[in-house]
Amino acid sequence: MRFLVLSVVLALSACAPRGTITYFPGAGQTGDVQNIFVASTRELDEDGAPTSNRGGELLFGHVGVSIPENREPGEINWPHRATPDPSEHFLVDNYERFASRRAFEAAMSRTLRGRRGEERTATVFVHGFNNRFSEGLYRFAQLNADLDLPFLPVHYSWPSAGHPLGYGYDRDSMLYARDGLEATLRSVSRSGVDEVLLVGHSMGALLSMEALRQMAIADGQKGLSKIGGVVLISPDIDLDLFRQQAKRIGKLPQPFFIFTSSRDRALQLSARLTGQTTRLGNTTDVAELAELDVTLVDLSAFSDGEADHSVAFASPAFLRLINSIPNLSAAISASPTVQPGLLPGTVLVVQNATRLVIPNGTP
Repeated sequence: MRFLVLSVVLALSACAPRGTITYFPGAGQTGDVQNIFVASTRELDEDGAPTSNRGGELLFGHVGVSIPENREPGEINWPHRATPDPSEHFLVDNYERFASRRAFEAAMSRTLRGRRGEERTATVFVHGFNNRFSEGLYRFAQLNADLDLPFLPVHYSWPSAGHPLGYGYDRDSMLYARDGLEATLRSVSRSGVDEVLLVGHSMGALLSMEALRQMAIADGQKGLSKIGGVVLISPDIDLDLFRQQAKRIGKLPQPFFIFTSSRDRALQLSARLTGQTTRLGNTTDVAELAELDVTLVDLSAFSDGEADHSVAFASPAFLRLINSIPNLSAAISASPTVQPGLLPGTVLVVQNATRLVIPNGTP
């Protein structure tokens, strides 16, 4: 399973260059189309485009994102002029809105027909703070294209304000969106997938934990039976809260990765706003999580030191590093815990938790 590859690189920049959806039918004749299933609690405007407002119902759809071939790995090229160019820009080639949850599940089931092995795994990605609909969708499409991931991609888009000063609104919207994410995870599980990999970034990691907690309260471990792994990337979560969430969930899905950076300035600010020194996403003290079966992956060496929350995960050097690791898929599927030798780093085990420190460098 190529889960760790996906986990490491699915870190979005919360303050990425701003952009909006541009619909360009036929763009896929030039670009590479990534087909993304979408569920959202955003309200639609009069043209049917998702906004930052909170919607009254969970909406489902399917979007084909055309990605230009001539670009650097990790890049998202927004059209900034009147005439979009499919050879240069990310564009939406096609989209479809499903009338019901049942239609959404049926469409995923049709896509899964004839698939085997990894291709029957779904990835549900939850974006973080300060993300427009287009930004989360395009980044997810870009990463799937750059890594040639075989999974069924599902993007859960909650109503972030898409504004750097909208932290309070986003936190309330994240709580508002818990039921929608739970419903999405249940729908994906019913579609015929073998397992679901849940990936949450920043405030989306908090939303992911809340949804898992709700499912465990409702159905116990049976409700989490299809969750085949979790990755929290730069999670904006209070450490005490995370431990309480994990305690209520019980046995955590495995593997369970937490990607952190002590140099994440956005999380340093978030911690100060709450009167604390650290958040889960910028702690490097594995002893804080010793009782939990988790792997803390310290990527501080890859941080660019900016407040953009990216930790350099979209950089070509980092993508080359991840893709250069031989036999990683087999190693991860054989053992739910990272062992020395899988990555060029230092491993520290404290009780149940593991810390892996990855140095920067181009292979």
